[in-house]
Amino acid sequence: MAEQPQPISPFKNFFAGGFGGVCLVFVGHPLDTIKVRLQTQPKPQPGQPPLYSGTFDCFRKTLVREGVRGLYRGMAAPIVGVTPMYAVCFFGFGLGKRLQQRKPDDILTYPQLFAAGMLSGVFTTVIMAPGERIKCLLQIQAATGETKYSGSLDCAKQLYREAGIRGVYKGTVLTLMRDIPASGMYFMTYEWLKNILTPEGKSVSELSAPRILFAGGLAGIFNWVVAIPPDVLKSRFQTAPPGKYANGFRDVLRELIRDEGIASLYKGFTAVMIRAFPANAACFLGFEVAMKFLNWVAPGL
Repeated sequence: MAEQPQPISPFKNFFAGGFGGVCLVFVGHPLDTIKVRLQTQPKPQPGQPPLYSGTFDCFRKTLVREGVRGLYRGMAAPIVGVTPMYAVCFFGFGLGKRLQQRKPDDILTYPQLFAAGMLSGVFTTVIMAPGERIKCLLQIQAATGETKYSGSLDCAKQLYREAGIRGVYKGTVLTLMRDIPASGMYFMTYEWLKNILTPEGKSVSELSAPRILFAGGLAGIFNWVVAIPPDVLKSRFQTAPPGKYANGFRDVLRELIRDEGIASLYKGFTAVMIRAFPANAACFLGFEVAMKFLNWVAPGL
C-alpha cells in the first residue's frame, strides 16, 4: 500500500477542510435541493400526478417558478457550518488513523481506514444535524408555497422557541445512522483510489488534479450509495410536523414501505448521483490545494 499522509495539523486541516467544504456546497447544493424536494414531496391523491415526476422535472419546475436562486435555497446553513464541520471531519479521520497506529510510520489497512472514517462521522454530527434540519425545512417551504421562515437564523430561532435544543437537533440519530458508515466508505474509498492512481515510484502527495478529482468524485458516489436510505428517512423525519412520528425513524420507515414500497428509500437517487461526483471531486481538490498552500506558507505549523 502506498504511504500514509503525514500527521495532520489541526490548524491546517481546519482551513483546508473548510475550503474543501465550501467548494462542495457551491457545486453540489442545487442538486441537494432537488434531492430533498423529491424525498419530501407529499404522496399524490388518487388519480392525481405527483408534484414532481423525477429529478429533471423537479429541476425544471424549480427554475421556472423560483429562478436560479430557488436551487440555492437554504444554502446559508451549510455554508456557515462547512468550515468547522469539514475541519472536524478531516481532523476526526486523522485522529482515527493516529489512534490505530502503534508507531507514527505504521501503514493502515483499508478496514482500519474505514474505522477512522467512521469516527469522523461521529465528530461531524454535532454540527451536521442542526444544519441539515434547517436546510431541509428551508428547501421544502418554497415548494409548498409557505413562508414560515425568512432565513436560516430565523428558522433556528423558531425551532428553538418551539421545542428548545431538541427541536434544533431533531434527526440526530438518523444523521448518525447515515454519516457513520457513509463516512467510513467515503474516506476508505478515497485513500484506496489515491493509492491505485499513484504511478509507480511516485508519492500520493504528487497526484495530479485530474486524478484527485476522479478519486474524490468516486468516493462521493460510494459514500451516497451507503447513505441514501437513512438520508431519505432523515429528510422525512426532520421536515415532519411535531409529533407525527412518535417512535422516530421506525415510524418513518414503516410508513414509507407501507405506502410507497422499498424503492421509496432510494428517492432522489438520480439527483444524488449526479451531484455526488462533481461536488466531492471539488471538495477533495479544494482540500488538497489548500493543504499544499498551507504547507508552503507555514511549513512548521
